[in-house]
Amino acid sequence: MIALSTALEHALAQGAADEGLRQLLRGIEKESLRVDASSHLATTPHPTCLGSPLTHPTITTDFSEAQLELITGVSPSAADTLAQLQATHRFVVHCLGEERLWASSMPGRLPEDRAIPVGRYGSSNVGMAKTVYRRGLGLRYGRTMQTISGIHYNFSLSDALWQWLAEQEGEGTPSQAYRTRRYFDLIRNFRRHSWLLLYLFGASPAVFEGFLQGRPHQLEKRGADTLLLPHATTLRMGGLGYQSDAQATLKVSYNGLAPYAQTLQGALTRPYGPYEAFGLERDGAFIQLSTSLLQIENEFYGTIRPKRSIRPGERALHALGERGVEYVEVRCLDLNPFLPLGIDAPTIHFLDTFLLLCLLLPSPEDSPAEIEQLAQMHRAVVERGRDPKLRLSTGEGEGSLATLGAPLLAAAAPITEALDRSQGTTAHRDALAWASQALADPDCTPSAAVLAEMHREGDSFLALTQALSDQHRETLQSQPLSDAEEATQAAVAKESQAAQAAIEAQDRESFAAYRKAYMEQPLLPPHGAA
Repeated sequence: MIALSTALEHALAQGAADEGLRQLLRGIEKESLRVDASSHLATTPHPTCLGSPLTHPTITTDFSEAQLELITGVSPSAADTLAQLQATHRFVVHCLGEERLWASSMPGRLPEDRAIPVGRYGSSNVGMAKTVYRRGLGLRYGRTMQTISGIHYNFSLSDALWQWLAEQEGEGTPSQAYRTRRYFDLIRNFRRHSWLLLYLFGASPAVFEGFLQGRPHQLEKRGADTLLLPHATTLRMGGLGYQSDAQATLKVSYNGLAPYAQTLQGALTRPYGPYEAFGLERDGAFIQLSTSLLQIENEFYGTIRPKRSIRPGERALHALGERGVEYVEVRCLDLNPFLPLGIDAPTIHFLDTFLLLCLLLPSPEDSPAEIEQLAQMHRAVVERGRDPKLRLSTGEGEGSLATLGAPLLAAAAPITEALDRSQGTTAHRDALAWASQALADPDCTPSAAVLAEMHREGDSFLALTQALSDQHRETLQSQPLSDAEEATQAAVAKESQAAQAAIEAQDRESFAAYRKAYMEQPLLPPHGAA
């Protein structure tokens, strides 16, 4: 049965957690492609006015030189997080001139795969490592797949909420080991229940025909340029998106940091035949960082990741093993193409509720059988999530999405009440009410809205997304920067360029030596994962 314990419900209702709930922390990383007025991927370099993508604190690039990533700081306020994201968008649109940000997660018109430009970060060793890593991604998975964009949602608990939770569980002062263990409890439940997020927030049921470039598929043709599945939710998260047959061989356990780290350590250190065949260098230039299954930790695809801030030159897995989990990164959110920022406050309020639910529900250990079952569920929701005939099988039984989702939303109700009381709002309850409506009526979902609006545009994915991209550009341009805002943004950009130059001036070793030292450093501390 999916439900909070009676004791936990009672404790939430008493209000002792309210201070901690007011201090929940979140941050957003939002990817968008730069395109020209005819939906073609921009071939221009990263605009100078945006500063250095290596060192700018809020504006960088993801895989491609034309794929912006806009980053907020960490904030206890959802409104402040969105205000930061909007301010960055306004500055970016101001700098882009005639280019615009593509509104959809799935790309528009792309050049041939090898002509898609990878991100460039200057001549420093750390900058070259970022570029070489992206060359490796292009070799392994194709550059076209890497142009898919999304939103990453970073979430962590405040010290006050950790203290409250530890007291409920008789733990006393919450140690880092306790926090790490409970974050993995959250992650396991997230993986069990994140099919609900794919259904509620999936917004990529269709793709431009050219995206597949001759790849086999089972999508249906619509109009002159569009392929779709009529009941799909988020093709981005399915077999046409962030998937890898090679990574499918990884059976990663989330039963704690130690088993998680040990699985990834093997994937990061053992040579993998097909990638060995590429070699490390070609024509005197490095084409990938290593020949292992994963070049670095970030190459591992997943709907959620345990994360820890890293020090300069430190490996991510070593940081986790040394200092434990600091926050989680949710990676399964499509851009909502109807929103200028790709995300809005109700989505944030539901995510906060859902992530707390995943933390507070009982979280039994996973197993290889459950992991495979979850993969099958996710594929079904990606491809047929709005199909009224769809039935899913979970550890809680078999049934329709509405039948299986209703207990989750019911269990979340006490959390929304506590969040709203702590923040003096009804926003979380309203977000839960919308989710209940969307669960009962698939036509209320973003994926259904995309197909309905696309039909009005002649069944053209390109026409709809271009129209929305133009509309968002006009909306953001109608909110001009003040002189002070423009001066501040220009100063940050200039400082980032100076910081990149300083890094380049400090390098004393060859990139080959830098790469070797970086790849050979211990992935886990001597005592093993925390």
